[in-house]
Amino acid sequence: MRAQLSAIERKLVDVENGALVLCIPENDPDPHAATAAIITRKLIGIEELPIIPREVEDILSIKSAERHRWLKDGRLQSAGTRTVKLRGRARKITFHVFEPRHIEDILDRNLPDVWREEDTLAAAENRRRGRQKAALKKAGKLPAHETVKGGADPEKTPLKGWDVFDLDGLLR
Repeated sequence: MRAQLSAIERKLVDVENGALVLCIPENDPDPHAATAAIITRKLIGIEELPIIPREVEDILSIKSAERHRWLKDGRLQSAGTRTVKLRGRARKITFHVFEPRHIEDILDRNLPDVWREEDTLAAAENRRRGRQKAALKKAGKLPAHETVKGGADPEKTPLKGWDVFDLDGLLR
């Protein structure tokens, strides 16, 4: 909103308790009707505009890491992406935008607190599982091939028909 105003008028616009306030000094002879008209015109339809990530973080009082994690999990639903070229930058950046109704629903149902609790429990469970797996490995009770993330060790996997494949001369 402030970007549409002159430098002097920007200082007069403030946000208080979720409302835009035009603060005009009492001794100012200019009633700033043009400024009020610009603000009013820009506010028409603003509730339908998609919300950018920084605004989502402010509205929901979340950190960017939480926003990224919840977006990846599907808990925070994207309304699409926007690509912009910032002034002074050679490259364009792409970011997700969010539907205002979805963000409002998340805020009304207090889902960020619920999701934080779920994430804390999941992290604790993952740490417990990791400690248990490390203890088994240290005790020698866990086979080496199970420690590989992909599963079984490829060298120990018996391949059927491998000798026939080698007879055809395809392996060199």
